[in-house]
Amino acid sequence: MESKHLFTFLVVVETGSFTRAAQKLDYAQSSITAQIQALEAELKQPLFDRIGKKIILTDAGRRLLPYAQEIQSIHTMAEKALRSETEIAGSLRIGAPESLAAFRLPGIIKDFRSRYPQVQIMLKPGACWELTEFVRSGELDLAFLLQPETEYKDLYSTTLIHEAMALVAPLDHPLRELAEVTPPDLKNVTILHTESGCTYRTLFERHLNSHGVFPDPNLEFWSIEAIKQCVIAGLGISFLPLITAQRELAEGKLALLNWDDQSQRVATQVVYHNKKWQSPALSEFLRTIEQHAALWRSADLRGAEGEGVIQG
Repeated sequence: MESKHLFTFLVVVETGSFTRAAQKLDYAQSSITAQIQALEAELKQPLFDRIGKKIILTDAGRRLLPYAQEIQSIHTMAEKALRSETEIAGSLRIGAPESLAAFRLPGIIKDFRSRYPQVQIMLKPGACWELTEFVRSGELDLAFLLQPETEYKDLYSTTLIHEAMALVAPLDHPLRELAEVTPPDLKNVTILHTESGCTYRTLFERHLNSHGVFPDPNLEFWSIEAIKQCVIAGLGISFLPLITAQRELAEGKLALLNWDDQSQRVATQVVYHNKKWQSPALSEFLRTIEQHAALWRSADLRGAEGEGVIQG
């Protein structure tokens, strides 16, 4: 059953005449007649009684009418939902680990929302490996990842920035006195861990293990903010992305230990399925991401020219 024929049927009902329906739709009257006849032939029932110059709905026509009206309504709503050339709308399902959700995404989302308030954004936290699977399954439109630079056969990935890592400690920690902190120096030191499966925790532990250091795994936190507060309180030290501790370092609440993080470097990447259709909303969000990433890289280069904290 062609929707075009149903819409013509509705106009004939509205105007009460094949002639007036033809005028309204700018069709030849023979075209209107042919469409209604085709619809009647498909339904195997007449839809109109033709009495002189008047047309009256048959019982079948009256029963068809509410369904045709509902189909027209759904068609109109679908057109509005997909009419994105003039207004970008819809929804975006985004995934990110906690560190990026808290310290990289807020500026991106705020900027995007100021330009496209009609787009609904749903943010899903998770570990990098599970976010990657959510992108593969279509549960997420895209995901931010914090991990060693990785390429995928089935996902498009781009590196936004290489992130510096920081080994942070309380202000009065004895390791502050060392010109350089090495893995053996951490043999009997309390380390506050992020959750199991966290990419940079895994890299850090592998690096320590390769030097015969096996830290106690019993102090594990799901919240970076909780880790920082516990470090400030003197409970231990922690290995975190530098971006997550910059404020506390600048305020003199945390100390930055002189640690070589080269073997534990990670990158902030964004990934989405390479067969996924890019809606206008997704295309604009990706453009916003790249604009912010360019600012991050620029600030990173300016910082590298200065002195002080480890640079990314």
